[in-house]
This record gives sequence, C-alpha cells and structure tokens, in this order.
Amino acid sequence: MPPRVTFQPCGWQQNQDTPLSSEYDFALVNIGRLEAVSGLSRVQLLRPGSLLKFIPEEIMIHGRDFRLLRVGFEAGGLEPQAFQVTMAIVQARAQSNPAQQYSGITLSKAGQGSGSRKPPVPLMETAEDWETERKKQAARGWRVSTVNERFDVATSLPRYFWVPNRILDSEVRRAFGHFHQGRGPRLSWHHPGGSDLLRCGGFYTASDPNKEDIRAVESMLQAGHSDVVLVDTMDELPSLADVQLAHLRLRALCLPDSSVAEDKWLSALEGTRWLDYIRACLRKASDISVLVTSRVRSVILQERGDRDLNGLLSSLVQLLSAPEARTLFGFQSLVQREWVAAGHPFLTRLGGTGASEEAPVFLLFLDCVWQLLQQFPADFEFSEFFLLALHDSVRVPDTLTFLRNTPWERGKQSGQLNSYTQVYTPGYSQPPAGNSLNLQLSVWDWDLRYSNAQILQFQNPGYDPEHCPDSWLTRPQPSFMIPGPPSSVWLFSRGALTPLNQLCPWRDSPSLLAVSSRWLPRPAISSESLADQEWGLPSHWGACPLPPGLLLPGYLGPQIRFWRRCYLRGRPEVQMGLSSPTISGLQDELSHLQELLRKWTPRISPEVHSKKRDPHTILNPTEIVGILKGQLHPFWITRC
Repeated sequence: MPPRVTFQPCGWQQNQDTPLSSEYDFALVNIGRLEAVSGLSRVQLLRPGSLLKFIPEEIMIHGRDFRLLRVGFEAGGLEPQAFQVTMAIVQARAQSNPAQQYSGITLSKAGQGSGSRKPPVPLMETAEDWETERKKQAARGWRVSTVNERFDVATSLPRYFWVPNRILDSEVRRAFGHFHQGRGPRLSWHHPGGSDLLRCGGFYTASDPNKEDIRAVESMLQAGHSDVVLVDTMDELPSLADVQLAHLRLRALCLPDSSVAEDKWLSALEGTRWLDYIRACLRKASDISVLVTSRVRSVILQERGDRDLNGLLSSLVQLLSAPEARTLFGFQSLVQREWVAAGHPFLTRLGGTGASEEAPVFLLFLDCVWQLLQQFPADFEFSEFFLLALHDSVRVPDTLTFLRNTPWERGKQSGQLNSYTQVYTPGYSQPPAGNSLNLQLSVWDWDLRYSNAQILQFQNPGYDPEHCPDSWLTRPQPSFMIPGPPSSVWLFSRGALTPLNQLCPWRDSPSLLAVSSRWLPRPAISSESLADQEWGLPSHWGACPLPPGLLLPGYLGPQIRFWRRCYLRGRPEVQMGLSSPTISGLQDELSHLQELLRKWTPRISPEVHSKKRDPHTILNPTEIVGILKGQLHPFWITRC
C-alpha cells in the first residue's frame, strides 16, 4: 500500500474490511499543504525536509481533493507527541518515492489466488468485453478490431475498438497512420435510432495518403451514413491551460483561510471561470446530443489529441441521450470505456508526472455530471455521494484505474501482459495460456474500500426506474429519427452547421456538394441553442415533446450551481445539513449533532457556555470550528 497517514477521533473504531474509507485518512501524495499552528499567530508551512521550529498545538492537512483535516493536540498528555507526530509526517513525505506512491495495491480478499474473481464493471481489456458491449448497443454495422492487440498502432488506444464491418484491419492500420498519435476514427456509441457517435484525433496533414487510404478514411468517418457532421471539439471550449488555471483559482478561493471578503466571494467565484467552462461544456454536449438524436447520421468528434475534450463530450452526450448510461452500472461502464480504456492521460493531467500539461479535465466532467444530477434528480440512479467517492478516488493512489496515462502503461504495471508482452520484452518466448484477470484493485471495487452503509448512499433515493426502460437501448426508435439529406457533409462550429466541400483535407479537387436549401440551417444566434433550430425543421413535429430518453440541460445564469459539498469540505460550517439525502437522514444527523453539542458543552468557552441556548439553535461557524478542533487525536502513521 502507498504511504498514508491516518488519525483516529475519540470513540472511532477502524473497520478492517474498509481501510480506505475514512475521512481521517490521507495518502501522502494527496497532501497539498501541511501547516503547524501554535496560538493565534505562529503558523509554519511544512514542506518535505522542513524542520519544525516549535511544538504545535494543531496541525492542518490540506488535501488536494478539497478536504481539510485539523488535528488538535489537547492538554493532558498529548503535547509531547505533537512534535514527534508532525515531524514523522514531514519525514515520510520527504522519503516517499513517487514511483511507490503510484504503485497501487493488490487485492487481499478471497478470489485473488484462484484468479476467479470477476471485476464488478467490464474493464474493456478483452475482445469479449468489447463484443458484449457492441451487442448491447445493437451496433450491427460495426465489429471489434484486433489491429491494436499488440499496441503497435497506438499505445494510447485500447487493444480493441469498433470499426465498420466492411473495413479490413489492414485498411484500419494504414488509415490510422494519417491521424495525430495514430488515433483514427472509431465508434464511441451507437444510438438506438441509427445514428453513430465517433471520435478521432486531428488529421495529420503532413502525411501523404494514397487514394485507397483516403477512401478508407472517408468510409470510416461516414460509417455507412449519407449525412455526416464533423464537430471541432476544441471550438468554444476551454483549453487545458484554461481548465488548470480555473481549478487553481477555485482551490485558492475555497480554502478556509481565503482572503476574499464574504461580500465579494460570489464575484470571485465567477472570476475563476470554472462555472463558465461548465456552461460551455453542457451547451456543446446538448447541441451534439441534438445532432445525434434528430437525424440518422454520423457525428464525429475531432480533437487534436483525442484524449481530453472528446472523452468529456462523448460521455456527456451519452448521459443526455441514453437512460442506461444514467444507472450506476452504466455510468461506471461509460467512464471505464470513454476515459480509462480510451487513454485519457490521468497521471499527467492530475500532476503526477510534474509535466506542464496538468489540467483536471476529468474533475470538470464530474462537476458537469453533478449539474445534470441537480437538474434531473429522478433520472439518475447514482447519488452525489457516489460522485464524491469517484472524485476522491482520482487523488488516492490505491488503484491503477486513474493513475496511468495509457492502457499499455496500466496493463504493463498490473502484470497483465498477455500475447503482446513479447513485443516489449526481448527473449520472452511463450505467451501465457488464456486471458489472465487483472489482480490489481479497480476503482469500481467499492466493497473492498467502503462499508455497506457507505455503498448504500451511492444510490439516489429519488431515482425513478420508469425513466430507464430495460428495452430502450435495444429497440429502434424510427418515430423521431428521420434520414439526413443525400450525400451531405457538415461542419458544426459555433452553434451552427455549415456545408463542407469534403471530409478529408487531402482532396485535390474539392467539389461543393449540392445541398437543398430546405436542409440549410438558420444562422445561429448566441442565445439560441441548436435544439431550437433542429426541432423546428421537421414540419410534422410542431410543438411535440423531446424524443424519449433525451435530456436537454439548462446552462444559463443560476441554472449552473456551485458544488458546495465537494469544494467547501474544508469549511465545517458550510457542510451542516449536507450529509444526508433523505428526511430521515437529516433527523438522524440532527440528533447526532445535538448529542455532540451536549457532550462537548464543557469544552466551549465560558462566554459561550454562559449564554442561554436553544438546543435546536445552529452554532455559528466559530463555535463549530472550536468544537471540532478538539475531536481528533493522532492515532498512527502507517507505511504499508
């Protein structure tokens, strides 16, 4: 297990079956800042290798996941240990090997030795997983390609992916060479009405494809459809540098010791631009959902690297369009397929390599999902607590799920090197028989890290199963899908569709496609969404409701909210009343807080204690912090 520091509050018993679920547990790599405090004025920032200059009365651990742990050393025997405990944490951070921090841990429960344990969510590491998912989506025009089985086409791509039936693997190999990092067009999701959502990297315009390669590329992009829409994913969305800067500003604003005045806090929040970027992502995903849903067509998401915004938009489109993706199992499968297996560089984006390309794109995606959960509470089977657990799992180096940049790196680290091992290991003669299971702990193995009571909170009590009929994904929906215009190629940019001369940039003799005026889109207006334009085209629709299963979120003004439970976890006063999703849960929390108040009343200052207080009155922030400061005691520092 990677190095960790764990504290035990009074009366708390560690559950040995769920060692990673404690709020008082920090992986060293997750500690963003460590401070020692003595009195009201003495504060020392402790970096790896620092020497503590005084005996602290309190240490403050700021987590990179927005958590804040304040550990007070009370009078009565703990003062001599304060210096020793604090310096032990400092030394552990200094001696911690970055490679060790991201080494992952192996399973310790039954099933590891026998190799019979089945992952709770398909890891999309075998051809069988991809074939099962293809059949589930009823993508009959597609097949599982094994061209990248040895990772010799692209190490950032999964070993298997979907390509059109009529395209040979030899054509796939040549065609993918004309795209950035070898990430050619492949299927992300097949809509039950007939449309296909694809994703690919940018065209490698310096290449010189022959006519056969061009035809193969065009055939893969068209995917058997006459109506094709090419979407520039990076258009109108923030760059990686923008996302990183906004997140840094958000973190600084949410710190308990933020210098921003209370009356200027909301304006400072808008100044981070984090909420603006959420608006932009939801709006673009909404428009792409309309493109996929309103006509039978091929919609291609194109991003230069195909590893960041493509995954974000593809995932949001499926959440908006497919009720099955909003179930707990469906959402986990979606993340595994569109982020983990698709090669999102988690380690680099989360700052695990020290590279300059740090940008928490996945955390931006989770915030977008939280916004959808707030706007459509009955349509999602999972709760906010599940999103928080997933948010925190990104920062905890206990699994390889989010701590590698490519599927090749993840498979190599976990020891799951099947037939392709010999490509990278000289002298290896015999591949292992059969497919070995991944024995590393997956992030989806919640039962190995959380208690049953905690896992129950992953379920959304307001979820309405009627919103996700079992047969929705396997039944064609011709009632709301209409064919596109003949042989039409479009570019979707800045909220409008414009006709393209051709799909590929290597064509020497472009010929403008003849498009009937009735198919030309109206000029886009900044306040008009693509849904307003598209739903007005088919005359027989009129004012009919949206197609079944489609959600169109709001993204203007107060419709985008601030995720307080996540970003303000370092402020106990803000979290009051946010811990329970049901009325009964709130009643239990109220009883617990009243009992806590009675228990700690003697510890409150004489001035506060002398006041007459209604037991139902909520403490002010200063009093709450004063109570909570005395609860935690250092228990142990573990290095497993």
